[in-house]
Amino acid sequence: MNASKRLTPRTRGVTLRTRGFSMRLDLRGAVVGLLLIAVSLVMSVVLIGTGDFPIAPADVIRTLTGHGTAAQDFIINELRMPRVLVGLLVGGALGLSGALFQSISRNPLGSPDVIGFGQGSAAGALAVIVLFQGSPGAVAAGAVIGGLVTGAGVYALSWRRGVHGYRLVLVGIGASSMLSAVNGYLLTKADLPDATRAVVWLTGSLNGRDWEQVWPLAVVCAVLLPVVLGHARDLRMLEMGDDSAYALGVRVERTRLVLMLAAIVLTSSATAAAGPVAFVALTAPQLARRLTRSSGPNLLPSAWMGAGLLITADWSAQRLFGADQLPVGVLTGMLGGGYLVWLLVTERKAGRI
Repeated sequence: MNASKRLTPRTRGVTLRTRGFSMRLDLRGAVVGLLLIAVSLVMSVVLIGTGDFPIAPADVIRTLTGHGTAAQDFIINELRMPRVLVGLLVGGALGLSGALFQSISRNPLGSPDVIGFGQGSAAGALAVIVLFQGSPGAVAAGAVIGGLVTGAGVYALSWRRGVHGYRLVLVGIGASSMLSAVNGYLLTKADLPDATRAVVWLTGSLNGRDWEQVWPLAVVCAVLLPVVLGHARDLRMLEMGDDSAYALGVRVERTRLVLMLAAIVLTSSATAAAGPVAFVALTAPQLARRLTRSSGPNLLPSAWMGAGLLITADWSAQRLFGADQLPVGVLTGMLGGGYLVWLLVTERKAGRI
């Protein structure tokens, strides 16, 4: 079996060819992806060792390989590991969903927390908390249902012989505003204990997360990641415009619907696990694209960037304010808000808004 490699200066990629098979590998994207994975793993080890009972990174690794003390084993595997895994999965899911929405809409503002899907999930969860005093499992289910209903509504209102980028963003921003008002109304109608619980959930936090949040989100990611990657080539074609994608044999609306549904489920599941963590879905894909210097959707680098961002933000919040003083959603909201202002100014100077 013969294989040949061909370098192209424009994309710095390698084409691997065998009999009946050809695959293109973006070298820079692969290197960036590996570095992001390494950063996420290193920060995960550091985060596991952070808390009221500090544990050195070497002891964390020793315990994870089954050679720690009984106390270290309990603290790491039962108390801290679920929090870190939820952070990695939530960040990865948000980064991937943000890359999908930005690619589908061909707009850097096409992020689920900007165009209303995060607010829809929050509205579903708040309705369960305020109206039914539901259990944590019911709240998670309400968040998923709220996100799906919002997605269906935004898709239907955006439809006009197809769903186009700016229409999707504008309808989504309008939906986000209305849902914010609904969430505010639900908070005013809640009893004090329910309102307190709802406000804590709305900030977006990894505090108190356990294995019950890990497994459902892990299953969702494991199921949807192959679906998304299987449509990666069609998504790249969609970025060139619907007409070009049709000409290349892409089933445009079917592909768009499948990928939007996958992105909505990822966003809703991440919100159900950790609350509406702001701006990770907006910033992760764009930072990944700047690092890879690739014009494609950058699906895996965006997921890895989201995981690294959320873990690093959680570690920073603990180091600066203590483990239970500042939920990670507050920190990502502050940093992401500044990034959004910078992005709007940049887009305005470029004449795109």
